Amino acid sequence: MTDAPYAAPGAAWTVVIPVKGAPAAKSRLGPTVDGDGRAVLARAFALDTIAAALTARSVARVIVVGDDASLAGGAEFLPESTEPGVERGLMPAIRRGIAHARSARYVPVAVLLGDLPALRPEELDQALAAAARHPLAFVRDADGTGSTLATAVAGVALEPRFGPGSAAQHVAAGFVELAASGLPGLTRDVDTVDGLESVLHHGVGDHTAEAVARLADRKGTP
Repeated sequence: MTDAPYAAPGAAWTVVIPVKGAPAAKSRLGPTVDGDGRAVLARAFALDTIAAALTARSVARVIVVGDDASLAGGAEFLPESTEPGVERGLMPAIRRGIAHARSARYVPVAVLLGDLPALRPEELDQALAAAARHPLAFVRDADGTGSTLATAVAGVALEPRFGPGSAAQHVAAGFVELAASGLPGLTRDVDTVDGLESVLHHGVGDHTAEAVARLADRKGTP
């Protein structure tokens, strides 16, 4: 196999970030964290993920797909479909984002999960530079069974397999696994209290740090 890149070095990527609405957000953080707290944390995780993607040098466009436009910040917001009978959820939101990203022309597209509060822009740049060498690529999460990033270079259809057991599904679908041992912020998605504690030790973005401190203060209030 050739090592020549499929995409030009430094190619301007479009990143699609799906973000769940508050009622469904981070249910696995309960019962340790109440519903309001889970919503606050989920919002903070998304804001830090989006901020990292917007700052990454290899990213030209960030599309946030969800039901809360206030999360997008400097990114482009794409609302989930509200048409009767149209399926909603993670994968429909991702497919909608990919279609929107490529509605005008073929571009390299990456789907990035929105719960990576420790993600650093340089980690995303490093992963996307590696992804440019393969038609399809993905990053396995720290738990080993899930995925946090899936990519396709320009001209290659992107049909990611996020959800339970997504890492094995991506491999079976022909996605190349990218080495990510040096990218802890990209592999540590947060679904549980243990996961949150792990990223706090690693270092998180400003929004998550502020949210955790605020929740800790509230919990300590008599």
